Amino acid sequence: MADVDHSIATTTRPKVERPKLHRVILLNDDFTPRELVVLILEEVFRLSEDQATPVMLAAHQKGAAVIAAYTREIAETKAAQAMAIAEEHGCPLAFTTEPAE
Repeated sequence: MADVDHSIATTTRPKVERPKLHRVILLNDDFTPRELVVLILEEVFRLSEDQATPVMLAAHQKGAAVIAAYTREIAETKAAQAMAIAEEHGCPLAFTTEPAE
């Protein structure tokens, strides 16, 4: 009986933090048609028309509107995709990202 090991096997798991989120912000301009803004919000950010229209109007009235929060890489990619679509249509629509608090 002296050969029996009574110790408990333990494993250490590293504590994993959730990735920090970044907000994607729509910046207003006086040149991009509202319909195109709504279309981009629907296509890139997967908002319904009922969700996209108030975001577009908030940016129009306040100068900027938060669309959503994603991990940094996804936020930057979506902002770049949205600006590329606007550029294809000859519009200066701009999006930016910032860390969510």
